Amino acid sequence: MAASCEHLVSADARKPTPSSPDGCEECLAEDRHDWTHLRICTECGHVGCCDSSPMRHATAHYHRTSHPVVRSFEPGESWQWCYVDERIG
Repeated sequence: MAASCEHLVSADARKPTPSSPDGCEECLAEDRHDWTHLRICTECGHVGCCDSSPMRHATAHYHRTSHPVVRSFEPGESWQWCYVDERIG
């Protein structure tokens, strides 16, 4: 695994409430269910679909808000991704 960055270290302790526990917030609003995997923003709890999904809402959320870290929102996964430093933790 890559060395950690300050954003990942800061995000470790955050456990935000998911904005949409049933799936990608934007996809569900559009009645879409074609996401591949889900990510949760460690700043605000936004749940978005990954870059392998057609709409890439998690990355779009980062570009809109500059919230730097997402965590996998998949059962059994706990890794995080920092968009700013392009590091996994």
